[in-house]
Amino acid sequence: MLKLDSKDIKKKRTLKIFIEETRKIINEEGIDNVTIRKVAKKTGYNSATIYNYFDNCNQLIFFASLDFLGEYSQAMPEYISAAEDEVERFILMWECFCKYSFENPQIYYSIFTEHIGDASRTLMDNYFKIYPEKLETEDPSLVNMLRSPDLSERASFASRPLIENNLLKQSQAEDMDNMITYIYHGLLTLMINERTTHTSESALKTISKHIRTIVNNAVCCSREE
Repeated sequence: MLKLDSKDIKKKRTLKIFIEETRKIINEEGIDNVTIRKVAKKTGYNSATIYNYFDNCNQLIFFASLDFLGEYSQAMPEYISAAEDEVERFILMWECFCKYSFENPQIYYSIFTEHIGDASRTLMDNYFKIYPEKLETEDPSLVNMLRSPDLSERASFASRPLIENNLLKQSQAEDMDNMITYIYHGLLTLMINERTTHTSESALKTISKHIRTIVNNAVCCSREE
């Protein structure tokens, strides 16, 4: 995967062409219809040129899909603003993420679950070098979480205030984060493979109930120790 220098205007311009065409195909034809050959044909480049930037088609889809995270990133500060304490804030952060995930499961699957090789962090870093405005948020404390391509890492950023406020120990937070991320990946995969009757609304209701139970149990256990 190409490592991009933020000052390399030519490479940034070329990447934008590939990203925007891929995003257009996703919008018009669906994510399953994205191929390197199709993007090359529509942009006037050959496939070999695209492979100079991406190792495989999944990486190209990952990059284009990141643009769809903008709505979620912008919605997060307002979504969690109603929280009265750190516990509720953590739960609402997950609810917001799940809401947008289940409304567009294929996009979120391609970013957080699909196998793309070892370049997810480089891809994410490159994306924000090209589109730095996409990282803008009303809550600067969310930036580190929003720029991470790894869901487990994002979860650890979200739960850190619970540790800092002595609501959970590190090990308890890790166990809690793992349980939530495993449930999320499982439900998202079932939706992608059409192995569940859940709608986006019912999936959100179900996982929100599980998240709230897991978090509250973790905090209660910590208080009893």
